Amino acid sequence: MSKGSIFDFKLFSKLMKFVKLYKGTYYFVLLSAILLSGSSIISPYLLKTVIDDYISLGDFDGMVLIISLMFGALIFEVIFQFLFVYYANWLGQRVIRDLRVKLLDKILSFRMAFFDRTSVGRLVTRAVNDMETIASIFSQGLFMILADFLKMGIIIVVMLIVDWRLSLIVFSILPIIVYATRLFQSSMKKAFEDVRLQVANLNSFVQERINGIKIVQLFHTENHEFQNFKKINEQHKKAWLKTVWYNSIFFPIAELSSSVAIGLLVWFGGLNVIVEGIISLGTIFLFIQMSQMLFRPLRHIADKFNTLQMGMVAAERVFKLIDRDEKINDGGTISGEKIKGSISFKDVDFSYVSGEQVLYEINLDVKPGEKIAIVGSTGAGKSTIINLLSRFYENETGMITIDNISIKDFSIQFLRKHVGVILQDVFLFADTIYNNIVLFNTDVKKKDVYDAAKQIGVHEFISSLPGGYQYNVKERGVMLSSGQRQLIAFLRVYLSNPSILVLDEATSSIDSYSEELIQKAIKKITEEKTAIVIAHRLSTIKNSDRIVVMDKGRVVEVGRHDELVTIKGGYYSQLYQIQFLQEAV
Repeated sequence: MSKGSIFDFKLFSKLMKFVKLYKGTYYFVLLSAILLSGSSIISPYLLKTVIDDYISLGDFDGMVLIISLMFGALIFEVIFQFLFVYYANWLGQRVIRDLRVKLLDKILSFRMAFFDRTSVGRLVTRAVNDMETIASIFSQGLFMILADFLKMGIIIVVMLIVDWRLSLIVFSILPIIVYATRLFQSSMKKAFEDVRLQVANLNSFVQERINGIKIVQLFHTENHEFQNFKKINEQHKKAWLKTVWYNSIFFPIAELSSSVAIGLLVWFGGLNVIVEGIISLGTIFLFIQMSQMLFRPLRHIADKFNTLQMGMVAAERVFKLIDRDEKINDGGTISGEKIKGSISFKDVDFSYVSGEQVLYEINLDVKPGEKIAIVGSTGAGKSTIINLLSRFYENETGMITIDNISIKDFSIQFLRKHVGVILQDVFLFADTIYNNIVLFNTDVKKKDVYDAAKQIGVHEFISSLPGGYQYNVKERGVMLSSGQRQLIAFLRVYLSNPSILVLDEATSSIDSYSEELIQKAIKKITEEKTAIVIAHRLSTIKNSDRIVVMDKGRVVEVGRHDELVTIKGGYYSQLYQIQFLQEAV
């Protein structure tokens, strides 16, 4: 929302685009608001009639008729109040359902660089907390405010028609409440912006610490993190207390003003009844009720405006995310070609952060069906090559091709389908092993899954678990060892049958039993495929067709194992000797 504005109509028009699908409901809620506003004055006016025309004259038979009409008006108001509240909330939930789908669809398409610099907790806040706040625009904000304004307009007109002198008494108090309401709205807008910021900070901190609870406990930083949490929580509390402070000031002023208006009405009206007899007793009762009905919506408008503003602040955050241009350009049209598997990097440079280059003039050619390994110290740029090949990031200069076709000419979906990647840190969803293998693809047949598992030698391991393929691995696969998670990842990729296979540190940090199964799985899934293996353990890549050695973002050596170890003072030779000595110890 623009600074200094109470309501952002441009932002609201964006939100209204999601209402178009439910125009019928939207107009029905508007009609209900109008009818409720009109019907609200019926009962007070009938009460005036009862007092002036029936109670004062002792006509109790006529009074019964009027009371029956009041009862009918009450039933009408109750029915439309129910319909109004229900369908206003119904509309709000439909809108945020569609908006949440739009948001998640956008997030899923973002490039990896976006997630590198964006907290997961903030994204969760946008997709969950902010969405529910947006729903309140319709359920508690917009239509309620409209109904209140209509009600106030009708009340003012009726007041002026019935008695202009009593109307002036009520209107003399009105500017005080209007001015206080205006100040209240302006102050609450700023307060709620701070609240949303602190909620996002709190969510982000809590989620990060829970995800990293092992590190927190292993390094005994519980007290430090607890103290940090207390500081963030304190800021969260202060932000909310600021809204409480504004409410504590405004509502007593509104109540006091309303009481003063009633006192003046009773004093002036009562005096007139006694002295002049122009103003009737029923009129005084009517004005007391109408003054309450006039001032109450003002207080409600202030409250509902807070809800509306919180919703608009949340909508602004959500639309900023939706409007972000973080998607990798998927302009490729090639999607039906059969990939043979040749790969070429020509003069490729890359930086994750501007001015901090991590790859320099990478030139590398891989033949179809060739098995190459990439080795080097940590930070040499090995995993970056894989990130570029899968188009998680875009190379700045140079060209990357598959079968002599730029990877940018392939559709991203087709490219990633044919470039299978197995990472060191395997992510599993809190679901069954079977669903983690097929990734909820209902087109995959169970027989194909079982056959693939048998072919790469993991069927026996899965069958030994309680429930077999229906075993729930829990969040992030914590019920399995790292080696077992790797085996699931191998099966998942093998089932997708990619033309190019990439193993990024896929054999590190595993036990000897799992390593034996993994080596068998690697041999099977790399048959007749182009394979790139990134590894620290040089013993696992001795038999590669070629080994590419990287250092500080550059390719420094390329050759077979027996060739590279003979180079005196070479990078690979030094790496091999260091590992050989460590294993000997």
